Amino acid sequence: MDEMKAGVLTVSDRVSRGEAEDISGPTAIAMLAGLGFEVDWRVVADETGDIQAALQDWIRAGIDLIVTTGGTGMSPRDVTPEATEQLIERPAPGLMEAARAASDNPHSMLSRGVAGVAGTTLIVNLPGSTSGVEESLGAIRPALVHAVSLLRDTATPHT
Repeated sequence: MDEMKAGVLTVSDRVSRGEAEDISGPTAIAMLAGLGFEVDWRVVADETGDIQAALQDWIRAGIDLIVTTGGTGMSPRDVTPEATEQLIERPAPGLMEAARAASDNPHSMLSRGVAGVAGTTLIVNLPGSTSGVEESLGAIRPALVHAVSLLRDTATPHT
């Protein structure tokens, strides 16, 4: 298979203004690189238009996988799931079900992240905390390369 490409989009008002350091984005980057993805990284504010513009750029560029970190909670500024849902053509709810179920954090059930396909790109919303990224991405990691193969319409062994 050709090199897999991923984008990590950190969604945070504070990080986008330079008031805080992003730790969750680099965590996701390291985990995806460990799976063989070439990873691009961007930071945007908690604004629907900014989130969608970054997602659409990567979808048009043919990125295989986009992982967002942040903006999945219940605060009024957390709009990542809504921004993502407007672009998703086919939902993949099992990914987020698995991610939430795998967490030891009792607050993980408050995460509203979604997952689905836009074009041939898989988009997955993860929490903005490092532990949330580690747990969630750790839970779905075994399916990501297979999902990319299926979206590329590449023959894969079904186990």
